[in-house]
Amino acid sequence: MPIALVDCNNFFVSCERVFNPALEGKPVVVLSNNDGCAVARSNEVKALGVKMAAPWYQLRDLARRHGIVALSSNYELYADMSNRVMTILSAFSPRQEVYSIDECFLDLDGLEHRDLTRYGQEIRQRVRQWVGMPVCVGIAASKTLAKLANHVAKKQAAWNSVCDFGTLNAVALDELLDGIEVGEVWGVGRRTQERLGRMGIHSVLALKRADTGLIRQRFSVTLERTVRELRGIPCLALEELTPTNRQIISSRSFGTPVTSLQELSEAVATYVSRAAEKLRSQQAVAGAIQVYIRTNPHREDDPQYSNSMVLPLGTASSDTSRLVRAAQWGLRRIFRQGYRYAKAGVMLMDISPTDNVQQSLFGASENDGKSARLMQALDAINRRMGQNTLFLAGAGVEKRWRMRRGNKSPGYTTEWGEVALARC
Repeated sequence: MPIALVDCNNFFVSCERVFNPALEGKPVVVLSNNDGCAVARSNEVKALGVKMAAPWYQLRDLARRHGIVALSSNYELYADMSNRVMTILSAFSPRQEVYSIDECFLDLDGLEHRDLTRYGQEIRQRVRQWVGMPVCVGIAASKTLAKLANHVAKKQAAWNSVCDFGTLNAVALDELLDGIEVGEVWGVGRRTQERLGRMGIHSVLALKRADTGLIRQRFSVTLERTVRELRGIPCLALEELTPTNRQIISSRSFGTPVTSLQELSEAVATYVSRAAEKLRSQQAVAGAIQVYIRTNPHREDDPQYSNSMVLPLGTASSDTSRLVRAAQWGLRRIFRQGYRYAKAGVMLMDISPTDNVQQSLFGASENDGKSARLMQALDAINRRMGQNTLFLAGAGVEKRWRMRRGNKSPGYTTEWGEVALARC
């Protein structure tokens, strides 16, 4: 059963280049919250030796010398572009697993009679033509091998961005795997790689040939399954339905230190609103909410304080206003005057599907009737007209605490006032 892994190249940077072609061929980085670190790098930047998560302030001299373009993260644009790519890819297989914002697995079972390399090129061309996004495709007999095939498609130009391990005989495949470090295997982290190295396992081929019983004994059943996957024995099924998150976290570092309860309340209300919207998109409810605040531990001259509180809701809910009231009640109890707060956040907990909520003995639950209709209307308007078209007054208007995004590109696909214009 062949499986394809389709992965967008340098996703955040590629999203920016779709709407600003002048960035093609130039060194580009996308920065994290408050423009702190490099979270995406173009190939040109990688060639300069810039590492992932490198602090931007350390790169300024290098940026001046080489003309590196630094952009703030445009999360709304990236999420929308991801949805468009995944929708296109769903047409190439009846079974799709969206693994992350920039990659997905496709089940190619039943297509073995086709030239799968050519099929992979069709996938690349359609995504490139319809949304302007470059992708690589890896095809193999298991998910772990498909990830490795995608790695090869990206790193070795001879494959022209599509690598099908099925085109290689056993000897050629082993030679290829022998040249790849074991750390490139999906799920093998740095510490596991070091432990494997002490056993003399340095390459993917060496792990493939390792004794499964010994691997299970010294590591885990998970790594044993990885070894079997490397041998072409599928052990990981495609997950067509994304499981409901056990927790939903929404938090941000502030652009400037916050000292007042009012501004903290606005930030918390904003974060709860985002989390509640995601909760409803999963058709789920939360039974508890945690709110937390903290100062900046790196500012040693400032007094330090952090605290959190978990608040059970009694009846599970996805109603934004109710969740905000609970979070702000908790915030008032953990807030202390005299501190410069650097971050706040909320976590929705005890999450379960809406259908599983036990109904009240004294009438319909709040997730029926007016509350549910109000939340449906809120989400529908914000989807249609842009995020935060409607929001709770408690989230504030000026939001001086919001994170810094000094060089953010427009919301080309998510904000009516920022839609790209074509002139002729």
